[in-house]
Amino acid sequence: MLVADFDYNLPKELIAQQPLVRRDASRMLVLERGTGRVHDAMFGDFGQWLKAGDLLVPNNTRVIPARVFGKLPTGGTVELLLLRQAEPGVWEALSRPSRKARPGTVLLIGSHRATIVERKLEGIRVVRFDPPDVSALQQSLGEVALPPYIREKCGDYSRYQTVFAQVDGAIAAPTAGLHFTPELLRALGNAGVETAFVTLHAGLGTFRPVKAENVEEHTMHPEEFELSEAAANQVNRALDEGRRVVCVGTTTVRVLEGQARELTNDECRMSNVERPNPGGPESGVQSPESGGVWCVRPGRGQTNLYIYPGYQWKVAGALLTNFHLPKSTLLMLVSAFAGREAVLAAYQHAIEQKYRFYSFGDAMLIV
Repeated sequence: MLVADFDYNLPKELIAQQPLVRRDASRMLVLERGTGRVHDAMFGDFGQWLKAGDLLVPNNTRVIPARVFGKLPTGGTVELLLLRQAEPGVWEALSRPSRKARPGTVLLIGSHRATIVERKLEGIRVVRFDPPDVSALQQSLGEVALPPYIREKCGDYSRYQTVFAQVDGAIAAPTAGLHFTPELLRALGNAGVETAFVTLHAGLGTFRPVKAENVEEHTMHPEEFELSEAAANQVNRALDEGRRVVCVGTTTVRVLEGQARELTNDECRMSNVERPNPGGPESGVQSPESGGVWCVRPGRGQTNLYIYPGYQWKVAGALLTNFHLPKSTLLMLVSAFAGREAVLAAYQHAIEQKYRFYSFGDAMLIV
């Protein structure tokens, strides 16, 4: 499978540079997986495409001010994008310009000394901070790192956070969640839609470009996640009862699908009986041929799950997402869920109808 098969042409003027005044004022393209039909809607109508009993699963990660600037003894400046904390005071980071961040280089960032101790694959630097706690440093001197295709300065960085962001750690927003308002979430709850939150700190695995020619040759960079026992129980109960799991964003998909296990009835956490509708149209989940059932296990750690066409879906029954970059792993995941030809046709429709693309752009719901 070629990466070039996931390419498309996007006019630059359709790349959203600023968020809309209202989060829920975005447009929403709805794609039916079974028929390939598309519908032009507004995100405010999102609830009309759900039904009582659906389980909505957003990602509650919070974007940290991960971009900091260090001064060299010679007077130059090096930008660090802090990806994740490997251990107290030790971070993996990207650097720019990379030639000035050789092992042994010392940077001054406020009252901190940052020493480059190692250069790893993919241009990642290992940086040791002294003192080790950089949280105050990030809050005082750090900046939120917007994607490079957003060339305008954001007037309100809170719009690059979801309204349910709680757990610090992401360097990129889970953009499908940016459309929600507290009022909309309350309305969904009043309509009988259940909500469970997962955490995946979007980082290098999410936005790293695919450099391989063949899809199968790409390797995802691991990202940190957490699926709590309470959230896992909610997901398993929905699967047990044949209710649809509606994933908010590709990050949520990767948590749930990565934690899915085929278990016997006795092993499944939430049920000792066969599900009433395993793999049926209501759940959108394929039934294991062995006669077992799919359950998700709680846990935390790192995932490098890479989903592309041919993947066997286990949990996700519907997907809310944004429009993604050409030849990206995110577009491949969406294509795995709805079919490459159907997704690219929907993207062409969105371009013709002048939808707004990427992080601050419009939404796409796949049902």
